[in-house]
Amino acid sequence: MSHEATTIYRFRKQRGVNLGSWFVLERWIAEAPFRQAKAPAQSDYDVACGSQAKQILELHWDTWITPDDWKWMSERGINSVRIPIGFYHLCGLDRTVLQGTNFSAFYDVYSGAWNRIIQAISTAHQYGIGVLLDLHAAPGKQNGDAHSGQTGLIRFYEEHNLTSTLLALKVLVSHVRDIPNVVGVQLLNEPQNHGRLPSWYISTLNSLRSLAATLPLYIHDAWSTYQYADLAGGRNDWVVVDHHLYRCFTSDDTHKSGDEHAGTLRDANQMSWFSDAANKCRGNLVVAEFSAALNPGSMHGDAGEQDRQRRVFARAQLDLYERVCGGWWFWTLKKGQGWDAGWSLKDATTAEIMPSFYGMKPPSHPIQPDAANREQAKAKAIQDHTNYWSRHPGNYEHWRFSDGFQQGWDDAYLFVRFAEGTSISEIGFKGEWTKMRREQHGAQKGFSNNMWEFGE
Repeated sequence: MSHEATTIYRFRKQRGVNLGSWFVLERWIAEAPFRQAKAPAQSDYDVACGSQAKQILELHWDTWITPDDWKWMSERGINSVRIPIGFYHLCGLDRTVLQGTNFSAFYDVYSGAWNRIIQAISTAHQYGIGVLLDLHAAPGKQNGDAHSGQTGLIRFYEEHNLTSTLLALKVLVSHVRDIPNVVGVQLLNEPQNHGRLPSWYISTLNSLRSLAATLPLYIHDAWSTYQYADLAGGRNDWVVVDHHLYRCFTSDDTHKSGDEHAGTLRDANQMSWFSDAANKCRGNLVVAEFSAALNPGSMHGDAGEQDRQRRVFARAQLDLYERVCGGWWFWTLKKGQGWDAGWSLKDATTAEIMPSFYGMKPPSHPIQPDAANREQAKAKAIQDHTNYWSRHPGNYEHWRFSDGFQQGWDDAYLFVRFAEGTSISEIGFKGEWTKMRREQHGAQKGFSNNMWEFGE
């Protein structure tokens, strides 16, 4: 696999879905793995403490996401999946990740997980689908929810748990950094915004960069989007900020209909904070969790009207994310029991709440380069650029504009002709891509105050 393919997988617009409750279990999504769990029977830890845990988990890992699921995603243009994992799922790779944690006794239970994660990445690759690996459950649990691996108190910010999490991330990054379709690693999912989080993010990012200089590293914003957009934007490496957008949990959510939620999302003034956050971090903003779910208090009318409300809300989200973000992932692909067009992408697609295809379908014939058209377009653009700036006297380097135009044209073609996947690849992280190309251009031809003419 070429470096070019790896680059496209990581920089393209990520249009994806979470494979929820595959490795990190959530009972409301998949009930079956909890059948022998120890009370309160809500978390991975409870399942591990129960009887027949190894057999139950391995059966679930082998059957939850099926070949038909991969085919279904591919047929709909999905080009990325986010796979939530716990630190304990890495013990088959390095059993020291369990030392000093509440999962230290469960090596045998979880030792088979890593080979299945690697197989999932390989299967995704066969379909041209990228994988974002998300550390959903950290030592000591980083949030108050059972999907952080355990119930109980948040102890993530105790020193030994911070250290154990760094070890787990080092193990993970060391083994996936060169896999072409791994589009990134997320350090934590939905951490409590503790005073120690910013400094831990910085030190951990620095440590991981010594292992993987170019792998995109994702950080969750802990619902303090500006704070962590500033943190990411102040760094020179590629750090992506993840914001989760749900509108079904608060009292304010309850009092708004789907139409009203959609109206807010489409209002540039009310959503200016979102665009501003993206600008703070060079456009390296994603929404790695969202859904079509609305609070029951928001829903009125018959089933058809309720689906219409969800549809309007979901499409407003997609329009916003397509315009502002580098990517998005719906939560979640499917549920093990019952119909749920708010949270199951499969059900939402059947109900025509979510689209039947994402992105653009490739043409039936290969797209060929058109050098003559490029040169004609470049000549006109250079003339327009030169004429405009001739009215504003200064010391310019219009040859940089020419280089930038040609580079941009060729880059667009590079993505469009990428053959892996069922939808056309488009540059998603445009700010980061431009930064990379500017640095390459400057290294080759020298830096100056006119780098803006090449591109910004």
